[in-house]
Amino acid sequence: MTFRAPLTLLATAALAFGAAACGDDEESGSASGTDAAVKPVAEVQNLTGKMTEVTLDAGFVEALTSLKVTPGPVGDAKISEAGVASFPITGGNVKYFTPGTVSPFVQGIVNHDGAGLSLEAGGKKVELENFDVDPGKSVLTGDVSVDGTEAAPDAPLFFLDGRTLNPLQANDDGTAVLEGTTVKLKQEAADLLNMTFGIDALKAGLVIGVAKITINTK
Repeated sequence: MTFRAPLTLLATAALAFGAAACGDDEESGSASGTDAAVKPVAEVQNLTGKMTEVTLDAGFVEALTSLKVTPGPVGDAKISEAGVASFPITGGNVKYFTPGTVSPFVQGIVNHDGAGLSLEAGGKKVELENFDVDPGKSVLTGDVSVDGTEAAPDAPLFFLDGRTLNPLQANDDGTAVLEGTTVKLKQEAADLLNMTFGIDALKAGLVIGVAKITINTK
């Protein structure tokens, strides 16, 4: 881990996991490359824990209920009785540049291997797992399987709208918490789920929930 100032490192983590902090509410984020002459203000080369949590939106839960689709955890993921889905952070890296020097100014990848979300209805089971967050593109990708057979590896699943982010919370125990990124269904995921379950009710932009990220900054 290399950094020029501890507070800048915390900002790096926050912006990285917020994922869409520099994005719009539309799915327009895209990486445009980095000028090799521009050096990052801070860099975390190896991310270690802790957790990404998504409080499932009531509208999303109601939509699943009306469609008789049952959500469930995959692998190391958990879903609490309060409707919070949690996915352990397993690795990745991130760089933070001074805003305006390069675009996007937050770059890297955040891995959640071995965990995901399942959706089951009508004898069909779709599993979305091995989530990767790309902060430069404001997107979460993952592997999709249907009834145990791979359907789409590394597929774009959710758009991450960072305009709803709360201020960073830095804790004395060496963790940082960023809460408020809105997770929305992408068109590719909506199309696949609709086709699998024989429905047409799932639309791009459907709010899945609000994310809370807790990471180690030491």
